[in-house]
Amino acid sequence: MQQPHRTVYDQTIPLSFAQQRMWFTYQLEGRTSTYNMPFALRLEGRLDVSAMQQALDDLLVRHESLRTLIGDNGSAGEQCVLEAGAIRFILDQREVDEAGLHDTMVSDSRYTFDLERDLPIRGTLYRLGDDVHVLLVVLHHIACDGWSLAPLITDLAIAYAARTAGTEPAWEPLPAQYADYALWQRENLGDESDPDSLYAEQAGYWRRQLADLPELLNLPMDRPHPAVASRRGDAVFFTIDSDLHRIIHVLARKHQCTAFIVLHAVVAALLQKHGAGDDIVVGSPIAGRTDDSLHDIVGFFVNNLVLRTDLSGNPSFVELLMRVRNTDLAAYEHQDLPFERLVEILNPTRSLSHQPLFQTTVVVQNNASAEIVIPGLVVQ
Repeated sequence: MQQPHRTVYDQTIPLSFAQQRMWFTYQLEGRTSTYNMPFALRLEGRLDVSAMQQALDDLLVRHESLRTLIGDNGSAGEQCVLEAGAIRFILDQREVDEAGLHDTMVSDSRYTFDLERDLPIRGTLYRLGDDVHVLLVVLHHIACDGWSLAPLITDLAIAYAARTAGTEPAWEPLPAQYADYALWQRENLGDESDPDSLYAEQAGYWRRQLADLPELLNLPMDRPHPAVASRRGDAVFFTIDSDLHRIIHVLARKHQCTAFIVLHAVVAALLQKHGAGDDIVVGSPIAGRTDDSLHDIVGFFVNNLVLRTDLSGNPSFVELLMRVRNTDLAAYEHQDLPFERLVEILNPTRSLSHQPLFQTTVVVQNNASAEIVIPGLVVQ
């Protein structure tokens, strides 16, 4: 990524496309906790609370996205990056017992951010005893995604270790910041009216690929969609044992696929078998970090891809796998067009009852784990 020229504190920056999508939802729904991203660290040992506060402040200095407010200029949202060192991380401190910890954390994780006034990150340090603390950090999705958690927690551990030693964290400077990415993203896509732009090329692909897309995944259901989506849900957990896990990876290697492509094919076959027809459409998030310089940045890079599979003709599973492989690889090559622009281009029937273009999502959670090594503390 070639870093655009910008002066951070005397100009506003347009939202990235992902942020713009989230900002629209925020304006539609108001302040809710739907898009909060909480994580918690249990810290056992002699905690230096002052060093932890300093380390959290260091995160704000290192990652501009964590000190960015979202403004409204009347026609669109914009990033307002606050100057490094001008603000402090909001760290609430309180004493709780083990019995009340879970419910307290659940309640605190539901904080509703005011994106125009609040930093998109806040935290609470619970003291359970002299040598037992729990740190809850809550982020708004507009400033963070799943990939971001590993560099964020790793940076926190580095900063805390440095502050307990009386020094500043000696990390390598980031090659870019999130606002740089937002500017580059628009430059890279180009003008939608330019027939030679990346935008026009990718829009043309998706128009062809998703022509005559079914409005809904036509599964038999035990109840109809509500008039307005409730966001209530449930989870069912099951385990893929080691033998089946190995088989999936062997199959993937044999047919030059990834495990995700194999699992996507499995889901498509399952949906067809349960009455969804031969034109199976699912969505899948993609990390969006197409340049190495973006890997250690905390920010919201995710885009949604629409993956359409043709199951007509009673294909064997290997034949289906090849169809899915071709579809998914082509989608990855055209991943830059923002999902919300794709919705506008295709213009499906809008409804508050269900998501447009796809209603089933296939996700493999394979984000890197954070390196949490803090001298003097056992961290979980």
